[in-house]
Amino acid sequence: MRKFLFTLFAVLLVVALLLPACAPSAAPGKAYNFKIQCAYPRGDLSMETLKVFADSAAKRSGGTMKIEVFAAPEIVGMFDVHEAVKAGTLDMGMSQGGLWAGVIPVGDIEFGLPYGYRIPEKKGHKDTATVVRDFFFKGGFLDILRPEYAKQGVYYLDIHSYGPVPFIVARKSIKTLSDIKGLKIRTDSLWMVWQNAIGMTGVDIPGDEAYTALKMGTVDAHVWDVSAYTGMNMHEVAPYWIRGMESDHAIGHIVVNMKLWNGLPDDMKKVLAGAAEDYWNAMSDNYGRDLQAVQDMVKAGKVKEVQLDANVIKLCEREAYKIWDDVAKKDEASAKAVALIKKWRGVK
Repeated sequence: MRKFLFTLFAVLLVVALLLPACAPSAAPGKAYNFKIQCAYPRGDLSMETLKVFADSAAKRSGGTMKIEVFAAPEIVGMFDVHEAVKAGTLDMGMSQGGLWAGVIPVGDIEFGLPYGYRIPEKKGHKDTATVVRDFFFKGGFLDILRPEYAKQGVYYLDIHSYGPVPFIVARKSIKTLSDIKGLKIRTDSLWMVWQNAIGMTGVDIPGDEAYTALKMGTVDAHVWDVSAYTGMNMHEVAPYWIRGMESDHAIGHIVVNMKLWNGLPDDMKKVLAGAAEDYWNAMSDNYGRDLQAVQDMVKAGKVKEVQLDANVIKLCEREAYKIWDDVAKKDEASAKAVALIKKWRGVK
């Protein structure tokens, strides 16, 4: 019996000594805590959907990556997001290239040449959005964009669609050439160039100031996306939905501070890439849903849908394609981008 107990004790001692070597480490993995700010205010659909990106990153990383989401102007203003990412004030930013076109001219083209992202061969928001995504990732456009953003110290992570833009909401009905002459419209990027060219007067103020500007009559109309109605309640001050200038899509992006990106291990880069694609899909679903919601608002009489007449459309088309040729002259990347889009869309 004594011999048996001694043998049992010896076996248990050996097992006890081996367990620490065999068991997985109890030490926690490295935590990644980041801040991302959207260039748009709360109520904007793309900003509200950004929670999907943060939640997906947390899930894909097993909880080790936490991304805190902010809206403009909670850390920086609408027009300062890119510079804040470059400087490291923000780890990431969600915005669109037109807001940084003064530094990266091809950003205007990326956001959307007037009539550039019209996809007549497809129907439905998500189907047309897929065509645009393929153009970026498979058609070569991303190969032009990423080096240009890298020069400014940011990594171009992924894209998303804001749906039909310019989505124009107005205080009054706008149909004719006389209606658009001198019309004060809150706008930005190439849309301002285009709208000024057809006789409107572009006003460049942050989107979070648009509701008040419309209410006070500082502007007559406002360029945004569908969430102007579904999230920001602008039907209360601008119930006229002006149709005819919009493309099927305008494109935004998520960018990451380059030093941060380069310092991430490959598995965490995959986490962010996967989360950004999840955000793309959520945006496509949500914008399709909200476009239907606006149509329901039209049926309910809360929104009045107005179609620009043939003379205005003809003027819009003429000036739009002039802009294509003008922006192609800005730099080599812009020239390549316009040529690529012309080939893709069959425009001469």
